Amino acid sequence: MQAIYDGPNGKAWYDSRIQFYGWVTVSGNLSTSHNEGPNHASQTANYPEVYDERPDRLELDQAVLYIERMADENQTDHIDWGFRIACLDGLDYRFMASRGYLNDNNLFRENKFNGFDTPMLYLNVYIPQIAEGMNIILGRIISMPDIEQQLAPNNLMASHSLVYSFDNYTMWGLWTSTKLNANWVLQLSIADGVDIAPWATEDPGDQPTGSVMVQYIAPNGKDSFYVGMNSFNKGNFGFNNLQECIESYSHKFNENWWTTFEAQYMWTHGCSTAPTRSVPIEDGFYPTHAGTAWAGGIVNYTMRRVAPNVFLTIRNEIWDDPSGYRSGYSSCYDEHAVGFQWWPNKLLMVRPEIRFDHCWRDDGLASTTAAFNTTGAPARFKGAYDNGARDSQLTAAVDVTWHF
Repeated sequence: MQAIYDGPNGKAWYDSRIQFYGWVTVSGNLSTSHNEGPNHASQTANYPEVYDERPDRLELDQAVLYIERMADENQTDHIDWGFRIACLDGLDYRFMASRGYLNDNNLFRENKFNGFDTPMLYLNVYIPQIAEGMNIILGRIISMPDIEQQLAPNNLMASHSLVYSFDNYTMWGLWTSTKLNANWVLQLSIADGVDIAPWATEDPGDQPTGSVMVQYIAPNGKDSFYVGMNSFNKGNFGFNNLQECIESYSHKFNENWWTTFEAQYMWTHGCSTAPTRSVPIEDGFYPTHAGTAWAGGIVNYTMRRVAPNVFLTIRNEIWDDPSGYRSGYSSCYDEHAVGFQWWPNKLLMVRPEIRFDHCWRDDGLASTTAAFNTTGAPARFKGAYDNGARDSQLTAAVDVTWHF
């Protein structure tokens, strides 16, 4: 941006407040999972650990460019506007796709491991005269309530929790965020569904979908509650048509210790175990039994600052997917990870970690992980990891993010 400001029409660019910036994230992992599946057809032995699906590899996770103008919210005398276009290329496009937008063929039919998407594509208006300020967003956004995001700099660790990995990713619609006073924020929105483009009207999940979230921040700034329904409609079976209740709580102990919890519960009614005419593709899997399918869990992150530019992070979680609708395996899971976040300088972030995953079911596992072409009765497997061969998995991973 400084080069642009110093070039032709530099003052006009500066006055416009339009900025170009981004980052590149690469990662690598070593895993106890290595089975390539039947006929060596699968490369995703680490699954249900997503993002790092493929074991023993180096990956281009994401190369991201933001084109952005931020609305000025540090004033009270005029309405201001902004926009954001987030362009992403790499492996992580797989975890933000909307039915009907860009990747129906690349991901849902051909299952490609590299692609392009725009997880944020919106206009926004800030109105300071409503309460203590209202921000209105129109377009496509990343689902708001989670304490994790698909975008690398917005996370505490290199890998993602299971609780986050299988809920809402992106939504299209209209969002309002109103600061009622110094402590309370109310968010109301209307979308056209979950992970589905507004013009994909053939899908039963393409319907008016509400969201109501409330945030409270204590006067001392050490406690925060963020609760509500991230998405609700008729709840009928469609592409990723999730009814999701989500709650998070954060606490700052002191300048060195901080912790946050997130709990979620999601469900869909009238599910089919195989593709139907109106729902020929799913965001992953069809459940192992018909009817109402649900999933839910709780995750905790605890972080300690061990140096001015180094943080230790511990993650623990338990997550249940009894119908296999989200993970593809009917199972309960627990996951535990320890990692560091190190900033050698202002532009470079390095995050090494060690992670252990386990799935458990006394009566064995049913699976629908023949992704995108599930037919017939679910198969039985020994575990959810290593393409059904193991009930646990150990991974060591690191990602490196360079900002520009």
